[in-house]
Amino acid sequence: MDGYTAVISIDSAKQQERHYFLLSELQALVKGLPSSYQQRLSYSTLSDLALALIDGTVYDIVQGLLDIQHLTEKNLYNQRQKLHCEHQALKQDLVRRHKESLQSCKSHNLALLKANQQAEQEALEMRVREEQSMMDKKIVVEIDQKVADQQTTLEKAGVPGFYTTTNPQELMMQMNLLELILKLQQKDTQFVAS
Repeated sequence: MDGYTAVISIDSAKQQERHYFLLSELQALVKGLPSSYQQRLSYSTLSDLALALIDGTVYDIVQGLLDIQHLTEKNLYNQRQKLHCEHQALKQDLVRRHKESLQSCKSHNLALLKANQQAEQEALEMRVREEQSMMDKKIVVEIDQKVADQQTTLEKAGVPGFYTTTNPQELMMQMNLLELILKLQQKDTQFVAS
């Protein structure tokens, strides 16, 4: 029993030392935030955040969420680029067809042909605008969903300050907390290595 008690107190002392290190690093990092956010991060909140970070699991979760976010952003960017390329091809094809029609058009039909081509051009431009708008809305919805998923994951992991919200001030606070976690992860890696 005495050996078991000694191991627990050594582990407890290490955890306490680690908590103190994380807390003091968080306090130093918070000083780099705008004062309005500094005021909202109480000692208690920072202490709870340091406790949540002790075993390193939250770092892994944040890194996983970051990887998913980057993949999602890349995928959405590629989808938008593909749509843009399709639109460019449609426009180029329309210009080519219009040139061919103009070259083979009889002069007495020229005014009618130009009017039809103008209408076709405007219809294509409207279609392009609508499809781009729909794509942009889809992107916003998908990114908003990723943010909500991240908030839920971090809340379930017990990270203070995280819950599902669309309030811009709260989102900025959560972004600041994530930035603190990422910066602390770099410093913490150095602490663990020493």
